[in-house]
Amino acid sequence: MGTIKTTNIETITGSGTLTLGQSGETISVPSGATLDLSSATQTGVGGVNTPMFFLNKTDSQSVSNNTNTKITFNSELIDTDSAVSSSTFTVPSGKAGKYFFVFTVTCDQGVDTFFLSPFLYKNGSSYARNLMRFPGAVDLTAIVSAIIDLSVDDTVEAYVRQNTGGSINISGETAEKRTTFTGYKLIT
Repeated sequence: MGTIKTTNIETITGSGTLTLGQSGETISVPSGATLDLSSATQTGVGGVNTPMFFLNKTDSQSVSNNTNTKITFNSELIDTDSAVSSSTFTVPSGKAGKYFFVFTVTCDQGVDTFFLSPFLYKNGSSYARNLMRFPGAVDLTAIVSAIIDLSVDDTVEAYVRQNTGGSINISGETAEKRTTFTGYKLIT
């Protein structure tokens, strides 16, 4: 085994493909060395953030007082792995890992000092929650986000709770996307 020491390796013609190693071999970068690909065109490295989905609510939905209510989304803008059904994300086979989720919810005018609380549910139970208080009789937007470690067939859903004393409407909007639910697998 020999060692080649040089500062530059190029193909003979200056264009084409340069191959390091062959099928079944491992190319190793030693500890402490830096592989700088910042200005290179990269393919097939680093992983991908899929499954990925982005759901939008385009209609209104009534939410009763003091009741955790699942939000239904009627516009699926992205669903890379067909992993969303009935507004529920289910981890597909071979896609276990850490996921990032964001649920943004907007409601019609509420009542001063009352709250709007978005939840992320994992496998039918509350996993993450936020709480926003109404600053008067105005529309309110609340957001909850979380990184969740998921196994195959685990589910994640968006829920909301409010305590205005009566029912309120969750706002939907095609263009402005006021109530949305999104998630994607993290590259780890």
